[in-house]
Amino acid sequence: MTDAIKWFHSLDLNGEVMPGIRPADVLETEAEAIFSHSVKGKSVLDIGAWDGFFSFEAERRGAKRVLSTDHFCWSGPGWGTKAGYDHAHQRLSSRCESLDVDVFDLDPEKLGKFDVVLFLGVLYHLTNPYDGLRKAADMAGDLLIVETVTAQNRNEQAVLQYYENDSLDGDPTNFFAPNTKALAGMLREIGFPNVEVIPNPAVESPAAKTPAAEKRKWFGNRAAGQEKHVDRARHIAFAWR
Repeated sequence: MTDAIKWFHSLDLNGEVMPGIRPADVLETEAEAIFSHSVKGKSVLDIGAWDGFFSFEAERRGAKRVLSTDHFCWSGPGWGTKAGYDHAHQRLSSRCESLDVDVFDLDPEKLGKFDVVLFLGVLYHLTNPYDGLRKAADMAGDLLIVETVTAQNRNEQAVLQYYENDSLDGDPTNFFAPNTKALAGMLREIGFPNVEVIPNPAVESPAAKTPAAEKRKWFGNRAAGQEKHVDRARHIAFAWR
């Protein structure tokens, strides 16, 4: 059954690691940073869950409730499906809930608010990133965590870099990358006065065992040290009410 699944996350299912594009050591390093603020006893919404690594990790770390949502990768125009999530959910005997819903259709009146909202690897795929960020923010009662590609980080102005066609890592579903100043500013503007932005430690992790060629699949040409991408990175933003 698993041979037919196109895995994005390299999930460890009780000792058997699924062959995902995003390597296990990268995910583990990211998780240590993303969950540096404990989710134990809290409700968590994972927007853009795909195969569910961060949903299942939140559950493993003691979240009292986890809702995994996706649409683009589960039944939309993306190349993924929900098969990986469903298989992992069963293998892990998970209690995570799931809902096929687009980020712009999320409604706190219907779903309620969550203590922690994960908005990981989604922002740069949106043609309307500011409103997408606002929709994610509407669902967060306390903490919103955003992981995204950033660009123009040497620019002293708050800017969004637009990528035409597939010019960002050869992916035509990548559209915008904010610089860190814009990311923090947008988060403050939509109701989070306390914002902390850190580099994604998995990008250049000295402990990472992933070959450079595999890193480029996820982190793009920056991993190859190409000069034209010297000012591009990935960051994690923590935003509190």
